[in-house]
Amino acid sequence: QVQLVESGGGLVQPGGSLRLSCAVSGSIFSSYAMAWYRQAPGKQRDLVAYIRSSGITNYADSVKGRFTIYRDNAKNMVYLQMNSLKPEDTAVYYCNAGQYGSSGYRPNYWGQGTQVTVSS
Repeated sequence: QVQLVESGGGLVQPGGSLRLSCAVSGSIFSSYAMAWYRQAPGKQRDLVAYIRSSGITNYADSVKGRFTIYRDNAKNMVYLQMNSLKPEDTAVYYCNAGQYGSSGYRPNYWGQGTQVTVSS
C-alpha cells in the first residue's frame, strides 16, 4: 500500500508563493509518475501538474509559468512550487501517485489534501 502525506498549505496574499510537499512511503517511489490535483468548492478535481519517472513535466494551462513540480527520488518526495498566486488558485491540493501511459497520466493513490487559500 502506498501512503501520501501533503504539507505546506495555508493562507497567502495574491502574488505570494507557497511550496507544497508530499511524502510518499510504501512503494518504489522512483517508478511512479507523480501529480498534483486541486479541487475548489463545488468544482471537480482537476490535474494541475505531473512529473514522470523520467523527470518530464506537464502543466495545466492555468498554472504554466507560475507553478513548478519537481521530485527528489532519494527522499521519496514531490513538491509543487507555486508563485504569483491568484485567488482562483484557492483549492484543496491533492498529491497523487500514478502511472503515465499512452493515454496520459492515470491517477492511483491519493493523499488527504492540503488547503491553499489565496486572499487579501
